[in-house]
Amino acid sequence: MQNLFLCYPKCSTCKKAEKWLLDKGIEFEKRDIKTQNPSEDEIKEWHKKSNLPLKKFFNTSGQLYKSMNLKEKLPEMTEEEMYSLLATDGMLVKRPIFVKGDKVLVGFKEITWEESLAE
Repeated sequence: MQNLFLCYPKCSTCKKAEKWLLDKGIEFEKRDIKTQNPSEDEIKEWHKKSNLPLKKFFNTSGQLYKSMNLKEKLPEMTEEEMYSLLATDGMLVKRPIFVKGDKVLVGFKEITWEESLAE
């Protein structure tokens, strides 16, 4: 199975993560999260594999998140409603996301990626 790297090309953190992966010789398929938004099924699968709270999949610093007032709305939403919402727009989704088999990394923290992807 091909490793998947979801990013927003203009995002500096995504650029750092991509450079880190390339420097480590880790192969991946690159996908623009804005033009190829993750589907509801993908988000559900990644959420289960990540062992992270679903809220961690939201780009809480993004303009869309703020303009939709999601900080107040998320606590009232069901998981199903959150999955549906995340699938509507890639700019709502925290990035980068790296999927390697059963591992799903959300956001780029070099130490976390180093530990998770060490072969």
